[in-house]
Amino acid sequence: MSTTSTNSSRSRKLNAWIKRVAAVSMPNLFNPWQQRNDMDISEDGPEQRIKRLKLHLDNPNARILMVGEAPGHLGAKYSGIAFTSERLLLEGVIPRLEKFANARISMRKLPFSEPSATTIWKIAYELGIEHNIVLWNALPWHPYKDVLSSNRTPTKAELEQGLEFLKDLVNIYCGVTLVAIGRKAQGSLEGLGIPHVNIRHPSMGGAPAFRKGLTGLVKSLTRDS
Repeated sequence: MSTTSTNSSRSRKLNAWIKRVAAVSMPNLFNPWQQRNDMDISEDGPEQRIKRLKLHLDNPNARILMVGEAPGHLGAKYSGIAFTSERLLLEGVIPRLEKFANARISMRKLPFSEPSATTIWKIAYELGIEHNIVLWNALPWHPYKDVLSSNRTPTKAELEQGLEFLKDLVNIYCGVTLVAIGRKAQGSLEGLGIPHVNIRHPSMGGAPAFRKGLTGLVKSLTRDS
C-alpha cells in the first residue's frame, strides 16, 4: 500500500474514532468534544475542539505516541488536545494548527496556560521531534470535582472506560513508539499488554526526569533508524 493510501486510511479511521470519543457521556466527566465550557468564546466550542483534535492526531510523520493521565482544566479541557494549552495554540507553536494562532478559545482575560503542556512542547522542540509526536490520555475526558474548573485523579472504573479508546488509537498508529507519561498511563498500557516506554510526568518537579527520559528515547530511536 502506498504512503498516500496509508495516510488516507488512517484519516478515515481517526474520524470514526473521534466521533466515538465525542459521543460518550459519563457522570463527573467533562467531554470537551461534546460539551461547552463555561468560558468558551464560541457557541460551537466542541466542534472547534474536534477540528483541532483531528489536525493534531492526523499526523503522517508520527513516530511517538505519548499517553498521559487525563485532560486538565487548564489544557485539553479548552484546547481539545492532550498536553496543549490555549496559550500554546495562540503562539502558533503546535504543528498543523498554526492557523489557530491569535484565535482565542476562551473569554478569560489571559489565555489558559498549563505548566506540563509548556514543558512537554518546549522539550519536544529542543529534541527536534515536534512534528513526530501525537498526544493522548489514558482517560479521554476531564475528571472534575464539584466544579468544572478543577482536577481530580481518575478512578479505576473511569480509567477502564478509556481502555477501549486507547487500544483502538494504538492500533490506528500501529508501529509507532508508545510512551506512558506517569503511572496512570503506565497502568493502562500495561493492562492492555501494550509494549511501551515509561517516562516521569513533568509535573510536581518531574521536568528534569521527563527531559532525561525523553532524550534517552529519542537517542535510541535515532540509533535504530
